[in-house]
Amino acid sequence: MTKATCGDPEVARAMLKGGAESIADSRIENIKRMKKAGVDTNFMLLRTPMLSQVYDVVQHADVSLNTELAVIEGLDKVARERGKMHKIIIMLEMGELREGVNLGDARTFIETAKEFDNIEIYGIGINLACFTGVVPTEVKMNNFDEAVKELESQTGMEFSMVGGGNSANIPLLLEGYSNPQTNNLRIGEAILLGLETVNRQPIPNTRQDAFILETEIIEVNVKPSVPDGRVSQNAFGETPEFEDVGNMCRGILAVGRQDVSVDGLTPLDNNVSIVSSSSDHIVINLKNNNDLEVGGIVRFSMGYGALVHAFTSKYVSKEYIGGGNDSD
Repeated sequence: MTKATCGDPEVARAMLKGGAESIADSRIENIKRMKKAGVDTNFMLLRTPMLSQVYDVVQHADVSLNTELAVIEGLDKVARERGKMHKIIIMLEMGELREGVNLGDARTFIETAKEFDNIEIYGIGINLACFTGVVPTEVKMNNFDEAVKELESQTGMEFSMVGGGNSANIPLLLEGYSNPQTNNLRIGEAILLGLETVNRQPIPNTRQDAFILETEIIEVNVKPSVPDGRVSQNAFGETPEFEDVGNMCRGILAVGRQDVSVDGLTPLDNNVSIVSSSSDHIVINLKNNNDLEVGGIVRFSMGYGALVHAFTSKYVSKEYIGGGNDSD
C-alpha cells in the first residue's frame, strides 16, 4: 500500500520491484498520480468510493473495496456506460467498527450486488487494527474463515480474493499460523517502516530506516527550561507543562506540526530530545551535543503518522537515495 506516501511513484516502483503483485491506495487521486507517472500494475482503491468519484474509480482503479449498495450501483452505471467490468471487494464488519457490512446482512448484500451486470464480485475482505485497534487473533481469523466459507456456500460463489487483513496479521504469520481461506494481505507499514502494527515491533530481516526526516537548525541559544510569566493555552489550545532543570542549550528546527506529527518523531542522536513544538517550529534540547549549530542537520526516524504527515506536506521535500543493487 502506498497511501502513507500519498501514492509516491518511486515508492510504488520499489514495492513492485520488491515483489508486491499490485498497488493499493486509499485515494483515487494517488492512483491517478501513479498511473500518470507510468507505474504499470493493477490498482486497488482501499477506501469505499465516494459517490462523487465513481467515474474516476471505474476509469483508474481495477478493484475497489465496497460496503454500500448505492455506491456499487453508481460504479455499475459508469462501468456500463464505458463498456467495462469493475471488480469489487465486499468488506465485512467483524469488530473493528469502521467499514464493513454486518455479517447478518452479508448474504443479502452479496445477492443484491450480483445483479449488477458490470460489477464483478472479486472477493471478500476484513479490516482490523486500524480504527479501534482490534487485534487479528487466531480466533478472530478463524471466525473470518468460517464466515467466508458460509457465504460461499450460501451464495454459490467462489471468491477469487480473500483479503484477510494488513500488517497487523504479520505476528500471526511469524508464529506459523495461516488462514486457509486468505490469499491476500494489504501491507503498508510493514514494508515502509519494517514494523508489525500490533506491538510496533521490528519484523525480522527488515529495516526501520528507509525513511529519515532531516531538519535544519535555525537557532541555538541557552535559555531557561521554564517560561517566564503566567502560562495559558498555546496555539493549539493546550496548556503545556515544563520541568525546571535550569538553563539548557535549546535549538529550534524549521519544521513543525503543519509538516509532521511531532509525537511520531524519534531523534537519531541520543544527545537530542524534543522539548515542544508549534506550527512551524520544533524546540529541542541539545543536551551534551556541542557540535550542532545554526545550519546544522538533526535527523529523526518516523512513526506511521509522522510519515503520513511528512509526505502530505508540500513544505517537506522528498529525496531518494540509491535504490539498492539488484543482486542485494
